[in-house]
Amino acid sequence: MADGPGRGGDDEKRFDWLYGGQGASDPDATRPVRRQPRPASPAAGSGAPDDEATRVMRARPRDQPRDQPRDQPRDQPRTATPPPRAPVAPAPAAASSGRRRPRFRARYVLLLVLLWVVYLVAVPVFAWTKVDKVAFEPRGERPAEQPGTTYLLVGSDSRQGLSAAERKEYGTGDASGQRTDTILLLHTGSGPNLLMSIPRDSLVDVPGSGTTKINAAYAFGGPKLLTQTIEQNTGIRVDEYVEIGIGGFVDLVDAVGGIEICPRQAMVDPQANLDVRKGCQEADGVTALGYARSRKTSGLGDIERARQQREVVAAIGREVVSPWSVLNPVRYWRLNLAATETVTFGDGMNPARAAMWASAMTRVNGENGLTCSVPISDLAVNWDPERSRQMFQAIIDDDTDSIDDSLCTPSGLPEGATS
Repeated sequence: MADGPGRGGDDEKRFDWLYGGQGASDPDATRPVRRQPRPASPAAGSGAPDDEATRVMRARPRDQPRDQPRDQPRDQPRTATPPPRAPVAPAPAAASSGRRRPRFRARYVLLLVLLWVVYLVAVPVFAWTKVDKVAFEPRGERPAEQPGTTYLLVGSDSRQGLSAAERKEYGTGDASGQRTDTILLLHTGSGPNLLMSIPRDSLVDVPGSGTTKINAAYAFGGPKLLTQTIEQNTGIRVDEYVEIGIGGFVDLVDAVGGIEICPRQAMVDPQANLDVRKGCQEADGVTALGYARSRKTSGLGDIERARQQREVVAAIGREVVSPWSVLNPVRYWRLNLAATETVTFGDGMNPARAAMWASAMTRVNGENGLTCSVPISDLAVNWDPERSRQMFQAIIDDDTDSIDDSLCTPSGLPEGATS
């Protein structure tokens, strides 16, 4: 340790006042304290460590673990670092919280179901605002009220609203005016549903025009004269009226995703833009329209066409009640819009009646109903006086259970008269 200031030389003189030089006569002057020698330890010189002596602590190397003792020799193997502890798993949730989650999710499911029901109701209500209606009830004397409900279904061949490209695609030509390509009576009541077609070439008495083809009544006086003609020639009261045009027919078939048709033979009809093979196959709106309009490929002409029309109508009904028509929101929307934008209903029709009509159209085949033509006696489409009278009376009496195969045939001719 270096000597303090004032130990010799000029410095000693300078600090005599502080340390009390020898020549100082001041008794209060500061005097230096002599160092006291440390007593010798008994272990001095023996090599034994002195417990009282100040010892230097050895610095721990930076790479030495903290849990290794400081006095452990550097060349001694280091203790392995203990593996980290595995994380403690969280305590399981209480049983009550596990029961709450399903109830919470069930609320969302219930909400979705409620919204779906609202959608199913709202779409038809909205679509009904777009319905067109037409007066169909004739003036004058009409048949009295009858049990059951009878709908008059008319397929008009009017080209109104079709573009030139659509007329070419549908094979409708450029004919002016409008007639009826399809005339059907659908009766519902206590017995099986009955879908009876009236061939458009049927020779009947048209009020004010004498004996002529029945479709002329529509051309001469529209829905009212056609209704009057049917009621006076059959005695059946028409309760409701439904009409669909060519373009609407195509849209309706496309809205249900197409239908299945089953031609009895290969059919090639350029006038109807039809080219289909024999047997069951899928058909879009344009093909279904050609199939329902074609009468050039069969020797039965309009009689066979009437059968094809009933087949198409029944096929549309099957697609309408398909679960996919309800489960698919896009198809459900398109179907409802097509049914209301392309179909014209008679005055007095309401949503409930329209729903009953649509439902009845799905039950006209097999055990659920009867599909046939008005009884005729020849290919000139003259109605059979006896058989047709029996058919009409069964409808008037709401006794379709009594209609057997001798009255209800696909062609209208007696059994065995045609294949």
